[in-house]
Amino acid sequence: MELWYTEKQTDSYGITAKIKETYVSEQTDFQKLDMIETEEFGTMLVLDGMVMTTDKDEFVYHEMVAHPALYTHPNPKHVLVVGGGDGGVIREVLKHPSVEKAVLVEIDGKVIEYSKQYLPNIAGELDNPRVEVIVNDGFMHIHDHKNTYDVIMVDSTEPVGPAVNLFTRGFYQGIYDALKEDGIFVAQTDNPWFKSDLISSVNRDVKEVFPIVRVYWANVPTYPSGLWTFTLGSKKHDPLAVDESSIPEIDTKYYSPRLHKAAFVLPKFVEDLVK
Repeated sequence: MELWYTEKQTDSYGITAKIKETYVSEQTDFQKLDMIETEEFGTMLVLDGMVMTTDKDEFVYHEMVAHPALYTHPNPKHVLVVGGGDGGVIREVLKHPSVEKAVLVEIDGKVIEYSKQYLPNIAGELDNPRVEVIVNDGFMHIHDHKNTYDVIMVDSTEPVGPAVNLFTRGFYQGIYDALKEDGIFVAQTDNPWFKSDLISSVNRDVKEVFPIVRVYWANVPTYPSGLWTFTLGSKKHDPLAVDESSIPEIDTKYYSPRLHKAAFVLPKFVEDLVK
C-alpha cells in the first residue's frame, strides 16, 4: 500500500509527497509534530500539518534567512534566532567568523530534540560552543533583552498557534528595542500567491518601526507556491548599498554575492504589495 502526505496549503490546493517511513507523530505541548521520510525530499519536518523543512531543499530557506542580513551588517557579533529549532539558520550564521555568539530561542523543545535525531545535517551545529540554545518564548526573550543583538532573525511557522505573536507590530517594536543602534532584523513573511494580505500588513507594520525596510524572495519548492518572501528591517544599513565585491564566497548552495542584490528585485505584483 502506498502512503502519501498532503499539505493543504489552501482550502482548495495542496502538495503531496510519497512517504517511505514515519519516524515521529506526536502532539507536543505546543503543536502537532511529524517527522517523516519522503521519497522525493528525504526527511521532512511537519508542524501542525505544514512543511517546515526537508533534507532536499532546506538550504534555500536557511541561507536566505541568514546571509542577506549578516552581509549587510558590517560587523555582526551577537545574533539571535527566534524559532528555528531545526538548527538550519544557526548553521548558516556560524559560517560568519565575526559572530561570537548565536542565541537560539525555540518555544518547543521537541523540535530541537527530533531535529538533532532525524535531521543531523541541519541541526548539527546546535551543540557548537558559540551557540546558546534556550527553550522559551521568543517574544518574552526579546522583551527582556534590550540593546543586546546586532542581528535578529525570526524563523517562525506561519502565523498560527505559538507563532501568532511573532507577526504583530508590538513584536517588531520589541525587536527594534532589542537591537543595538545599527541593528538589523529579518523574518520570513510567507508567499504572495496565497498570503498577499499578510505580506502587505507586515511590511506596513515594520515600516512604522524601522527606517529602512526591504523585501526579498527565494524559491523554496516545498513551501506554499514555491515563491517565498522575507522582510528585512534595518536601523542604519541598507542591503542595497552593500558592495557585492566585498562579500566573500562561502560554502552555500543558493545564496551568492551576485544574488545578494538580485533577490531584492521583486516581481511586479509583489512589488505592488509593499509600496
